[in-house]
Amino acid sequence: MRYIPLTAATYREHRARFRQHMEKGGLAIFHSNDIMPTSADGTMPFKQATDILYLTGIDQEETVLLLFPDAVDPKDREILFVRETNEHIAIWEGAKFTQAEARELSGIPTVLWTNAYDATIKRLAPQAEHLYLNSNEHLRQGNEVETREERKNKELRAMYPLHGVKRSAPIMHRIRSRKTQEEVAQIQRAIDITGKAFRRVCGFVKPGVKEYEIEAEITHEFIRNGSRGHAYTPIIGSGYNACVLHYITNDMVCNAGEVILMDFGCEYGGYASDLTRCIPVSGRFTERQRAVYNAVLRVQREAFKLLRPGVMMADYHKEVGRIMEGELINLGLLDKAEVAKQDPERPLYKKYFMHGTSHFLGLDVHDVGLWNEPIAEGMVFTVEPGIYIPAEKLGIRLENNILIGKDGNTDLFANIPIEAEEIEGMMASKAKKAVA
Repeated sequence: MRYIPLTAATYREHRARFRQHMEKGGLAIFHSNDIMPTSADGTMPFKQATDILYLTGIDQEETVLLLFPDAVDPKDREILFVRETNEHIAIWEGAKFTQAEARELSGIPTVLWTNAYDATIKRLAPQAEHLYLNSNEHLRQGNEVETREERKNKELRAMYPLHGVKRSAPIMHRIRSRKTQEEVAQIQRAIDITGKAFRRVCGFVKPGVKEYEIEAEITHEFIRNGSRGHAYTPIIGSGYNACVLHYITNDMVCNAGEVILMDFGCEYGGYASDLTRCIPVSGRFTERQRAVYNAVLRVQREAFKLLRPGVMMADYHKEVGRIMEGELINLGLLDKAEVAKQDPERPLYKKYFMHGTSHFLGLDVHDVGLWNEPIAEGMVFTVEPGIYIPAEKLGIRLENNILIGKDGNTDLFANIPIEAEEIEGMMASKAKKAVA
């Protein structure tokens, strides 16, 4: 394992949080992801289902978790199933978790091989009043491929049609939205590695470099620091490409006078980081670029102050939009009189700032959370305002990750440069070292 996992105590706490929301007689079942095929005998790299990773720490295929607080036998109240290994698997694929290793990492005393799952369900389901089945209820999900969890849910519904069915997803959204200290520390590790990659590319960028070369430098720094790679597909957009919100082809040349928008973040131990910085290809911003850059930075800093416990996300986003209006008027992009007459349902600022300011961050870069409940202490959000001016081939977005605190927020990116002068100074310093 190339990363340091959380402790068993934290995984025990996560499962205790889930159990607190279960009704009496409930049996909850969680499945790992499949290893997805490509073609011939190829497969994609395995990515664990984040809910089972959150509850157990087991980052391996064919893993199953049962939570049954009211089971007659105490040994059946938490059961973890892991794939049985053998000499053939060890030679061809590498070592898998032993039962003892899985027990130590997860903190679950009862660990069985996955081939015992079917018999165990048949034994325990008659004791249960209802089954808690998990599913992907993320606001943005749009899966066309059936997951292992969906496949197993169908089997359970067919086997036990008279059992009541409860949804695990609302519970997971609630408990995952507030991070433990160890989770915050893991996110911070991911952020620190991301900061190293940002500093690296500031010394690498110059006119004529390809966007994918910048991506390669970032990837190199991630992997050499114990990350398995990107938490999401990186955006490296120079010039006009910075105005394409989800630009990921990263195949153009970075030209003198342009600004590069870089939206990337490493994954560490399953946890994501999410950074956006904009740097001038030639090492210095023009007067206009600097004006737009500083406008975005001011909006971000005002947003930091607004993102507080008790605030509703919808109200927060509206207020950030109002602040952005003022900056766009000052930049000459909006007319004050027209803004005064605008349709409140179709604010004019959205022509230049068309996305949201913040989203939950955690095991997923767009993490699950409680969008219709007030912001609470322990949540982690991105703060990422932007201004996009296609006519000027200029897009600026700045993004930091923020931990919500009772008495004040913590900027987890505090050690990563963001001021325009800092960026220019860092690029100049690294350029001098490269020449020397």
